[in-house]
Amino acid sequence: MWVFGWILSSYLLQMGLAKVFGAKRLRNRWKRVHRRNARRMYKGFVRLRGVYIKLGQILSIMGTFLPRCYSEELEGLQDEVPPQKFKKIARSFERSLGKAPDEVFASFAHTPVAAASLGQVHIAETKSGQKVAVKILYPNVATIIKVDLRVLRWALIVYRWFVPVRQIERVHEQLTDMLDRETNYIHEAECMERMAASFADDPDVLFPTVLHELSSKSVLTMSFMDGVKISRKDKLEEMGLDPDKVATKLVQAFYKQLFADRFFHADPHPGNFFVQRGPEGQPRIVILDFGAASEITDALADGMLEIITGMMTKDDDKVVSGFERMGFVAPDGDRDLLERTVRVYFEKLLDLNITDFGKIDPKIAQQLADPEVKKSELRVLMKSIEYPPGWFYVERAVVIMFGLSAQLAPKINTLHVGFPYIMEFFAKQRKRQQSRQEAASKPAGEQSPPESTGDRAEAV
Repeated sequence: MWVFGWILSSYLLQMGLAKVFGAKRLRNRWKRVHRRNARRMYKGFVRLRGVYIKLGQILSIMGTFLPRCYSEELEGLQDEVPPQKFKKIARSFERSLGKAPDEVFASFAHTPVAAASLGQVHIAETKSGQKVAVKILYPNVATIIKVDLRVLRWALIVYRWFVPVRQIERVHEQLTDMLDRETNYIHEAECMERMAASFADDPDVLFPTVLHELSSKSVLTMSFMDGVKISRKDKLEEMGLDPDKVATKLVQAFYKQLFADRFFHADPHPGNFFVQRGPEGQPRIVILDFGAASEITDALADGMLEIITGMMTKDDDKVVSGFERMGFVAPDGDRDLLERTVRVYFEKLLDLNITDFGKIDPKIAQQLADPEVKKSELRVLMKSIEYPPGWFYVERAVVIMFGLSAQLAPKINTLHVGFPYIMEFFAKQRKRQQSRQEAASKPAGEQSPPESTGDRAEAV
């Protein structure tokens, strides 16, 4: 509350000064105030840990709600999370499984290989000689989360005074839901196995295997997966892997999750992907950390497909229709103003000629961010937009994924790489369904032999 209160008082002071001296004279001071408060937030979140590190990770990629400097300051929370002492972790492990880590495993590294907002990962070896990764939830994290979420609800109510987005409280609801799932490693194990099954026919997308007998709600033991962190372009090139091919495979796998499986990895930051070298130099993607894996509603998935189709075919009616299908239009909002804004934005996108998505001119980004509405219409526009259920997870995942793709292969257009792939996937899927229906309608003696596993793998 001290961190949020200090930031709030800073903005109230700035608003008071702007009324006295005029907004134009204090324009540059606003930038300094934003930067200073972004740094306060980063330092406060690192000190508070837990929920706040998770919140900082979300805010660092959801540029919709905060000035850009917040994203820049909070980016460090994506990977650089300080670990907790081994004594605390060992205590949490023992409470869950009844024995200390050194009793359960033949060897257990006391220094973690990775630390996250809610838990950390240690390398161990089972008594049968298998190398494993052991993910352990921080002690008392559930109690801490309950307290933290109360404070966040208060902060969100205050935030709504300044930015009147409809249904903004859904951010809090969905953050609560996500944290509830991410602190249940039994749920994460189920998500890992579900996603692995959906990619069973693709040898270039790999997943760890869960060791259920050494897992619980707060301990997850899985097979150790080796590889190079996906953002290490220098290491990928040393392995003879083309970063463009790695990015293409990653984006295609994400499109399949989002539009075909309707079950996707909602936390695709660089630390959750490793890369291995497959046969003939083909990249293999190792996917980790499934606590935030989520289902996407048909309304969101179909609406996004409609928007992408409209962008690919330069049909702004489809873009507007997709936006509405996704649930962004408030029932009592100004539909004409909203539709006009979407069309203006769409025209801007069509005029863009970006060849390097990692080096977008700040002036272009600023131009895209401008909704081109009168100041008097801006609050009406904000009140006309609703925050649809489930969008929190999708927006977070899409922004992180496309940011990672741009970092890895700046010249790859994710729409051109992903959309044709998923359309081809759907076409082959429909063709197989038609073949099965035709075969089922034939007399028993005339039915064709069953489709081979190799054929299915080739189709995927």
